[in-house]
Amino acid sequence: MNTIKPLKSASSLLMLLLVLAGCSVAPTYQKAEVTTPAAYKEVQANSNWKEAQPSEEVARGDWWKIFADDSLNEMESQAMAANQNLKAAAARLKQSRALRQDARAGLFPQVNAGLGASRGRAAPASQGLPDNTRMPTSTTYNAQLGASYELDLFGRVASSIDAATADTQKNEALFQSVQLALQADVAQAYFLLRELDAEQALYAATVELRSKTLKLVQTRFNEGDISELDLARAKAELATAQSESLGLARSRAVAEHALAVLLGKTPAEFNFLPRPLSRIAVNIPAGLPSDLLERRPDIAAAERSMAAANARIGVARSAFFPRLDITGSAGYESASLGDLLNWSSRTFLLGPLLSMPLFDGGRRQASVEKAGAVYEEDVANYRQTVLNAFREVEDNLADLRILRDQTQAQDNAVQAAERAAKLSHVQYREGSVSYLNVIDADRTVLQQQRISAQLDGARARSAVSLIRAIGGGWDARNSVPVASSTL
Repeated sequence: MNTIKPLKSASSLLMLLLVLAGCSVAPTYQKAEVTTPAAYKEVQANSNWKEAQPSEEVARGDWWKIFADDSLNEMESQAMAANQNLKAAAARLKQSRALRQDARAGLFPQVNAGLGASRGRAAPASQGLPDNTRMPTSTTYNAQLGASYELDLFGRVASSIDAATADTQKNEALFQSVQLALQADVAQAYFLLRELDAEQALYAATVELRSKTLKLVQTRFNEGDISELDLARAKAELATAQSESLGLARSRAVAEHALAVLLGKTPAEFNFLPRPLSRIAVNIPAGLPSDLLERRPDIAAAERSMAAANARIGVARSAFFPRLDITGSAGYESASLGDLLNWSSRTFLLGPLLSMPLFDGGRRQASVEKAGAVYEEDVANYRQTVLNAFREVEDNLADLRILRDQTQAQDNAVQAAERAAKLSHVQYREGSVSYLNVIDADRTVLQQQRISAQLDGARARSAVSLIRAIGGGWDARNSVPVASSTL
């Protein structure tokens, strides 16, 4: 009668543990709150922003098509197919998915099979016999099928799966972030290359103009109208333009090589024919600040990292509670290989194992505190990522606004410089000014034209940066009228 009570107690405890199975000790996850402005500062302060919608035919992922440039479209496709950094990011995503599958394996029993033989001899002392007793040697054959299963009493397995799932989602977002960064890098490298082509075209025209001017000066010198000093200055100006043109060629070669690597090619495999950049005009909707939290993949990755850290707090806490493992095995065991599969040779083992560490020197508490600190770090990183995202959007909105005004002023500067240069050439031919006036005027024209070309390139790259800052493409069908920038 006394043996029944312990059995009943054990059964009651087992039933209680079964009821507790699946109870999680992980804290309830809540996304960290962040301050979101109602509108961007640049949009509120700038009355020149107008309401606009992006092109309906531009898909969300193919944002670069808004520039209507077939060469850029082709390069983006090549980069998506061949860039090695993107392939590495895809491999990291596969690793994350495999780890998630590994965590999910904890939901199922682990089954294994074994077949083996052992040969041994017992020590005489272990059998209570004299030391000089001769013990027989025996061989045992066995074939077994075993299974084990952890009953997830306090959500350790479930929390591990939640953490692995959030990690997978984080890596999916990071893959999207790498992809967006690659797309933007290709577009910016492309526009930089075309900007350098525009500058080289200016230098080619300048070299041609200064060559003609040198011929004119040479003729006047031969006729005795001017001194050799003007001839030397004309030669120096031509050589300077040629030297600066070669310097641009060096910068262009480096830019071309960088673009080739982005496309997954060696520089020897890639050749971009000169194509000077012309001024482009596109509408880029900045959207609402609240949309940014859903659009930017780096923000999504930071949020999922926070969710994974929260789930790992549950994993750490579950170590304080009992762990119940159910194991079992069945098979055959025989001293003779021929009798191994006889019914009389069958054997089995079945039973639960309830375990709980009683003292570990504070190791479990340290794990909980570490998991909590990691979560706090991820919360801070998430909020900082959001702040950086808002800053990047504001920076690029400001860039486009100021660059637009600067370009208009620069156009006026180019026109005035060209007019001054034309007048200086006429006055020099008439002998009313020295050649220094011509040199200064020609230098000013080249400088102002070059600044204008650089501004066109900067505006194109800033447009790409703004698109990257707002999270890539957009869906015009689901968007509301928003402030936009026009290049």
